[in-house]
Amino acid sequence: MLRNAMCLVLVGLCAAYGYAGEMPKVGDKVPEFEMSGSDGKTYSAKDFIGKQAVIIAWFPRAFTGGCTKQCKSMKESGELLKKFDVAYFTASTDSVKKNAEFAQSLDLDYPILCDPTGKNAALFGVLREGRNAAARVTFVIGKNGKVLAIEDKVKTESHGEDLANLLGQLEVEVKSKK
Repeated sequence: MLRNAMCLVLVGLCAAYGYAGEMPKVGDKVPEFEMSGSDGKTYSAKDFIGKQAVIIAWFPRAFTGGCTKQCKSMKESGELLKKFDVAYFTASTDSVKKNAEFAQSLDLDYPILCDPTGKNAALFGVLREGRNAAARVTFVIGKNGKVLAIEDKVKTESHGEDLANLLGQLEVEVKSKK
């Protein structure tokens, strides 16, 4: 009886703090995330609402084959992505130090968001059960703070180009030339 009560309390606490692991759906409000970037800045959901669309491309581990291909693809497609009024990031549960080294090794032109506790990955429902690593899932979030698209079948080598095409299909605003 006591064990069942303890389980219910833990389940309730996990749900209250976003550790239930349920992924938001298209049309849902984005989780209230806050993460340090590999560039030393802190980023949160509220920084972008009403200003620009956001891409958060979760990956499992820095310095691994697929993750390297995914991050490089986004860098190589940077000019395509920058045509849109969008801020874009990759994200992992690696430490700020490790992601900063990874970003530097690839000469990335965008920051990697760092979630070493896995709290934000859990909020997004991408934290792998039993491991402190994220699943490879990308979220496109609109200016209104709602999820526009979720990509869970990521092709690492073409992810950047695939995202630019998706932004066009979603009719994400194109940056005005000034």
